[in-house]
Amino acid sequence: MSAERDGEGGGARGGGGRGGGRPAGRVGELQGRLAEFAAARRWEPYHTPKNLAMALAVEASELVEVFQWLTPEESARVMGDPDTAARVEDEVADVLAYLLQFCEVLGIDALEALAAKIDRNERRFPVPGAGGGTGETDGPGGGDGRANRHSAE
Repeated sequence: MSAERDGEGGGARGGGGRGGGRPAGRVGELQGRLAEFAAARRWEPYHTPKNLAMALAVEASELVEVFQWLTPEESARVMGDPDTAARVEDEVADVLAYLLQFCEVLGIDALEALAAKIDRNERRFPVPGAGGGTGETDGPGGGDGRANRHSAE
């Protein structure tokens, strides 16, 4: 592998990311295995950003399907059933695999992107009473009719 593929250079494949590339460590190792798996089967022409984003959405939907009709209490206990736990783990693996492949193609370091997003959210949504105001919302409804936002938004 070249230095670029090892995450020491720019983007891993597409190079179109914002200073991304393959992260070091376990995530980068798994990303490399996924790339090698696809290359050995000559699947790269199909691994376009559009196709990978669509596959990611499909796999995320399959994860949602596991929880679709469960109560909140039942959903908290899914890992207690070996068959359901195996299904959840498989769907999580599928979602992560497609996300890592998506990042590989676009040259995005997923861990750097996540760290930057957490930094932005910490500025956007300061801890109430910590001297920075209450953030964009202040709990469900935000006190001004806006829905509370998820931390990953």
